[in-house]
Amino acid sequence: MMKILRIIVFIIHLGLLALLYLCMMNAYIPPRVFAELNFLSLAFPILVLGYCLLCLFWILSWKKRGLFFLLALALLLTPIRRWVNYSTENKNASDFKVVSFNIKAAEAGIANIDYHLESFFPDIILIQEKGDFKEEIESMPYRKEIDILEFYSKTPIIEFGRILKDADNSYSGYIDTEIKGKRIRFINVYLKPFELNKDMVKPSKNLRVTKEKTQNLIERFLPVFKAHQIQVEQIRIAVEKSPYPVVLGGDFNAVPNSYEYYYLSQNMTDSFLEVGKGLGTTFHDYKFPIRIDYLFSTKEIKPVSLKTDRSRELSDHYPIIGEFSY
Repeated sequence: MMKILRIIVFIIHLGLLALLYLCMMNAYIPPRVFAELNFLSLAFPILVLGYCLLCLFWILSWKKRGLFFLLALALLLTPIRRWVNYSTENKNASDFKVVSFNIKAAEAGIANIDYHLESFFPDIILIQEKGDFKEEIESMPYRKEIDILEFYSKTPIIEFGRILKDADNSYSGYIDTEIKGKRIRFINVYLKPFELNKDMVKPSKNLRVTKEKTQNLIERFLPVFKAHQIQVEQIRIAVEKSPYPVVLGGDFNAVPNSYEYYYLSQNMTDSFLEVGKGLGTTFHDYKFPIRIDYLFSTKEIKPVSLKTDRSRELSDHYPIIGEFSY
């Protein structure tokens, strides 16, 4: 009986390993070709958890195949670190600080949000889903807004512009400012949302209803994956054409190891992967938190620290705070 159980566990374990490796193919296969592959990026944390539990099973069973699965796990360390990281402390001095925050139309009150943002003493603030509220932040006298995006800066804004135009509820823009004698471009991003609500993802005791919900979710996700491909292509062109170093941040509505993540992170540094610690999740509106907010930088700019502030829930997102040097 135990032998049969081990065979079943072995087959399941191999299946999980295959799915985890297949997820990394998102770096090469765009949604236009095979959009369904992007679902594996959403399932990645659950797949990893199941895989690690089965590794524990083999270790406790004193089976050599446990060593094989642990070695296979080594190739997944970087994809895992995009969710949970263990970087060492960076002792470099910081030249500037950036905060990115989706404020969900300031439902928690713009005064509360502004006060909280000021407490980080940032040089740049990137806001998504700003809503209709307009508020001046005393310590950040320079402000620009582009659609639902908002920029605050301590130093004068030299130039600003829109990147995504008529992009199906997706927005991106940039500002240029000079910090300590160096001109830097800050790009703010809000990619097309999936427009989900909790009832859509809540399982039902009725199997037929659950199947219908699953099919509806698939039909909702696939067009968004394809739309994201077009949007990230435009954003990457803007990054590559920038005559100045770039910090790219915002709400990407895409998780680590997705096509969107791989495509935008090419030739850029993910601040969390480089200097982040602990859990990287930024969106907490559902029982299963995910990471969809990022701060990337081009090679001229070095991340010093990246933190997710979970001290207050002023939105369905948490603000992320990155410090950089150059």
